[in-house]
Amino acid sequence: MEAGLDRMEIILSVVVPAYNEAVSLPPFVKALCSVLSEMACPYEIIVVDDGSTDETWNVLRQVSQQSGPSSQLRGLRFTRNFGKEAAIVAGLQASQGRAAIVMDIDFQHPPAIIPQLVAKWRAGAKVVEAVKEQRQDEYLLRRWAARLYYFFLNRFAHLDLKKSSDFKLLDREVIDLYLALPERRRFFRGLIHWLGLPYAEVNFVPKERLPHTGSSRWSFGRLTLFAWRGITSFTSLPLQLVTILGVVTFLGAIVLGGQTLYLKWQGEAVEGFTTVILLQLLLGSIFMFSLGLIGEYLASIYHEIKHRPLYVVAQTFPEKASINHCTNQSTTSECDPSSHSHKKN
Repeated sequence: MEAGLDRMEIILSVVVPAYNEAVSLPPFVKALCSVLSEMACPYEIIVVDDGSTDETWNVLRQVSQQSGPSSQLRGLRFTRNFGKEAAIVAGLQASQGRAAIVMDIDFQHPPAIIPQLVAKWRAGAKVVEAVKEQRQDEYLLRRWAARLYYFFLNRFAHLDLKKSSDFKLLDREVIDLYLALPERRRFFRGLIHWLGLPYAEVNFVPKERLPHTGSSRWSFGRLTLFAWRGITSFTSLPLQLVTILGVVTFLGAIVLGGQTLYLKWQGEAVEGFTTVILLQLLLGSIFMFSLGLIGEYLASIYHEIKHRPLYVVAQTFPEKASINHCTNQSTTSECDPSSHSHKKN
């Protein structure tokens, strides 16, 4: 294989989605390779360029060329920006290892804890969650919003994602199950948790971003959209709330209508032009909100039934690199769980 390692020898794959990360890419790859090279574990690094508009792809190729012909670095480039969820799917489909680690490139996910993730995997965990410890410099509003979101997701969708992030190690069994899911609009951390396989945790403190990389690209609007999609992907409760709201409004209308008729029969003038206008505005807002909510679920169905691919690959390197995940192969390594089970026997 042109990537320097025979596919049967690869034990660990590292999948890295990247969007406009030309500056962060070289130091990240250097730090990642430094950690992986110290582990007696054949590995590959798969960087998925999610339609970057800067020099991310060219920098990635330069870094690979500087590593020489034995480079374990592989790259996929999308034709346009398809989103992080699609980039994760593409990286996992291209992965060849018995396990894969998904992590960000901005140093918020420290490569230094990878040996701990692998150790938990060796101990038998199918999923190893890298649990972020809260930083004191995070905005208070953001922390409370996250807590509220995870509370609702746990309460109504029965998904406890409070300790979950996209930084995690997946066994090949988990990867195969995840890729076999037919959903088009994916919520990675939620779907992995939904599979229900044994997992372990490793705590970490997010590192500071590089000074020249700026702040997080996750604006409040993007985080809100991300949260909303997570909720609508796992529960129909919002639709049920619309039904409940409709019933409550109907009962209120009966009470108000009965009161109005009673006053009229008593010969009292029925006044309240302002009240009527306010009620119309209230009911109109409820109707528009309800229609919008139903429209969100219809849009999800619409996206599912189109059956368009999650992404389109423009370029890869090595050029003959496969974009289909492989089955487990018989190998032995110090970081391979199967080799340890043999030793115990």
